[in-house]
Amino acid sequence: MGGFLLVGLIVAVVASVANIFLGIPALSLAVSAAIVFIMSGFILYDTSRIINGGETNYIRATVSMYLNIYNLFTSILHLLGIFGSDD
Repeated sequence: MGGFLLVGLIVAVVASVANIFLGIPALSLAVSAAIVFIMSGFILYDTSRIINGGETNYIRATVSMYLNIYNLFTSILHLLGIFGSDD
């Protein structure tokens, strides 16, 4: 599962860099939605690694979980900001 999540994250990063130059609002929406799903998968994957003993460095595990939740939260805020505009 980790390999699929890493490839998905790389594709999302490349799409977001491409969106910097293209400026397509629909691409921004798609990238935010993809990051929500990818970070949800990373939360499940990292939690599984912590429980099953795959991650023994608890500081790195804590920082990884924090970053997953932070990225998930910012992507959800971005999606809500797009859908909540008064334009």
